[in-house]
Amino acid sequence: MNTVAKVTQTELLEFLLNVAIVRPVFIWGAPGIGKSSLVQNFAQQLGIPCVSLLGSQLAPEDLIGVPQIVEGKSRFCPPTMIARDEPYCLFLDELNACSHEVQKAFYSLILERRVGEYVLPDGSIVIGAGNRAQDNAIVKPMSSALLNRMIHVHLHVSQRDWLAWAYEAQIHPLVIQYIETRPDHLWKEPPKHEEPFSTPRAWHMLSDAMYEFGPRLNEEIIGVLAFGCLTPSHATQFKAFFKQINGDFRLEKILKGDMGWPNAPEDRDVLYFLSQAFRAHLHKELPPDHKKISRSQNELLFRAKALLKQLAVINLEMAQMVISDTENGESLPNWFVVEIIRDLPRLVKVGENGKA
Repeated sequence: MNTVAKVTQTELLEFLLNVAIVRPVFIWGAPGIGKSSLVQNFAQQLGIPCVSLLGSQLAPEDLIGVPQIVEGKSRFCPPTMIARDEPYCLFLDELNACSHEVQKAFYSLILERRVGEYVLPDGSIVIGAGNRAQDNAIVKPMSSALLNRMIHVHLHVSQRDWLAWAYEAQIHPLVIQYIETRPDHLWKEPPKHEEPFSTPRAWHMLSDAMYEFGPRLNEEIIGVLAFGCLTPSHATQFKAFFKQINGDFRLEKILKGDMGWPNAPEDRDVLYFLSQAFRAHLHKELPPDHKKISRSQNELLFRAKALLKQLAVINLEMAQMVISDTENGESLPNWFVVEIIRDLPRLVKVGENGKA
């Protein structure tokens, strides 16, 4: 499902508050980005309970109930978790993972808010959610009749929204600090093969596990936990981040000139993390248009050239990586790359990338 409308977590809550109260909404999004928790938060804001049904685990009778003979006539009795007296939010999670028979059972529930003779109380809300086919998740084609009964919206990850939530939810400070340094590592496309991958949910799991270890956390434990939750490349860098936090090297000190790049063989992983963090810092601070560069940004430009030159002496490959595109396809400003290639031609191999 390729929906045009894409919203962040904050925008989705506002969308639901204005739309879901009048029409059923279906939320598309990758696994682990917070669809379920956002719907529960939405229901909490309205002051109504949230009842979740998992589409992948439902059979038709779980919705329409089983027949009973009442005064000589058969009558379907829906389950008590649906047949409630007070208004509530019915959340149909993984709706597009259920069988077509179950999808049919949802038709009247979604459009008319009715199951057999039972009608949802006034003020009740129906919201569906599901993963996309490209997420390598268990999904089935949604019938056109069901598709057309809902308003569709696509949720995507906002690092800013997640960090605001993370502070409030008291996510482990090291996780917050890392995502502040590497916001592009908050979420990664699901892999085609079986391995952990980074999502807001995965970082939350890592945070919980780190809290449980408390002061016993060390580099070895961090490695086991990170590789059990995150995309392998992100886990490698988070482990290096932990080592760097507990060591002497800091990117802010390197940027100020108070210390140089680590160059000991045993600190290669820290050097790699700092190089990645340096690239992320340049992405964040440098303007797309050279004409709009501020005084502080101009100072960063000259400092960046010097640091890249020093980094190239220690490890040319990492220096080249700094000016290459990120794994998400993001590029440094063209004017900056041109200046670097002009002043540091040794970096031209990666700096080209179709640009030079």
